[in-house]
Order: sequence, then C-alpha cells, then structure tokens
Amino acid sequence: MTTAVLDARAGRRCHNALNTLHSMHYFAPELGQELGALGITHPKAVNLAVRAAALGAVGAGTVAATFYNYKYETVARHVPAVWETAAPDRVLAARARAADAMLRRLLGEEALASAEMAEAAQLALRATEACSRAARPLYAAHADLPVPEEPHLAYFHAATLLREHRGDGHLAALTAAELDGLEAVVTHTATGRGFTPTWVLRTRGWTQDEWDAAVGRLRERGLVDASGELTESGVALRDEVERQTDRLDRAPYEHLGAQAVARLTELGTGFVRTALAGGAYPADLIGKA
Repeated sequence: MTTAVLDARAGRRCHNALNTLHSMHYFAPELGQELGALGITHPKAVNLAVRAAALGAVGAGTVAATFYNYKYETVARHVPAVWETAAPDRVLAARARAADAMLRRLLGEEALASAEMAEAAQLALRATEACSRAARPLYAAHADLPVPEEPHLAYFHAATLLREHRGDGHLAALTAAELDGLEAVVTHTATGRGFTPTWVLRTRGWTQDEWDAAVGRLRERGLVDASGELTESGVALRDEVERQTDRLDRAPYEHLGAQAVARLTELGTGFVRTALAGGAYPADLIGKA
C-alpha cells in the first residue's frame, strides 16, 4: 500500500479507461436481450433499471437525484413501475449475464482468460479498497454487491465501483458549480467530449425547447456565447469541475500508487482499443452536433 501523492491527471486517465469499458454495456445488444427476457423492453426502462438496481426497488426521486442529468418526468414514467416487471436482484443477474456475453464478443475468449485480465482485475479491485461510501450512494450500493469470481467480471465490477465513486463526487462538483442536470450536459457537450445533443435528448428525456432554455441560462451567466460555444469563463468552470472531481476521487489511485496506476491504465486502454475496434459504441455518440 502507498499513500504517495499522485498526479490527478494519471488518476483521471486510469478512470477514463475503466469507465469506457464499463459504459459500453449500456449500448450492448446483449443488455437489451437479457432485460427483454425479463419483460423490460423500453430502452429507457432498460437503462434506468440496470444502473439503479443496486439501490434496490427505489422510486423516481432517488434515481433522478443519483443520475442527476435525467429529466425527472422521464424517470417517473418507468420507475418504480419497472420493479413490478422484474425485481432488482433479477435485473442485476441479467446485467452480469449481459456483461459476460458482451466482453466475450468484444474482447474474445483468449483475452478473458489471459494473465493480463487477471492482473487488471486484481489492480482495479485493490484501488477500490480506498473508496469511501460516505455521500456516494451509487458507489455505496454497488460496493455491497459480491465480487464475481471470474476475472473479467471482477474487472467489470471493479470498473463499475470506480466509475460510480468518481461519478458521485462529480455530482458534488457540479452542484458546487451551480450547474443543474441539463446545464451540466450542455456544457459537457460544448467541450466536444460529451454526448451529442441528439443522444442527450433521446436518452435523458429532455426536449429541444428545454435544451435551448438551458443554453439561454448559461449565456446569461457568461458561460457560453451566442453560438453555444464555451466562453473563456465556461472553459474555466468546466476545468474547475474536473479538478474538483479529481480531488474527490484521488484516494483509490493514490492507494494504488503511480506504477500500478500506470499499469492498470495500460491494460485497460488495451482492452478498450480492442472493444472499440469491434464497434462497442455508436459512431455518432460523442461530439458537439
């Protein structure tokens, strides 16, 4: 174990590799197939149920609060009704089956059985030892789930824990920056690294009028210009949000240490490159338009 100070950017790079692998299951056909077999067929219901299931049979308010950038009324159309179709434990089991099938398809059996996968799982799980449950509801809920025995599923589980740990802290940083859920998405899209507006409106439930209103509020604050691009102040605010998120998420990576973080990033990046080459994400997912 080490408590040496680590460059926050190294932790962010490691997180990005892990989160990219975790997040691809939301776009995997296997997830829709597994949830469909339980009777959950609406794409929004699938997305909401699979991420919220670790929280238990919660209501729309809890899901909207912890997901942050989803429109409450959209959430309420599917939650808590979805739990009447399939209880959270059945959804979690379906998620595990979907993740297993997805990783086998995208990475191949050889990679799943490799020493590198076992090493990545061990390193990622070690990083989670320094995560904190305090004020991190989505992380805390997932942290109560058992660690799978198979290395590739243990790696996916650890990636999920580290993603939700950082995500919970990110919401605290967004709140401190006084960005509501939609404003947070609009500014992220404006960086060129977030979902396109089309994907935001399709998956988060907002309307074009609501998007335009959020842009108007941001313009009044001097954070975006007339064309919707980030101003100098907007860029500075987004940078500060990321720095605050790094600070709140530093413990797992400082616990792991610089050398191990670099190795986990290397391994995770290799898995992600293979998965991306296999078409893990829609081609039009990321960008400003």
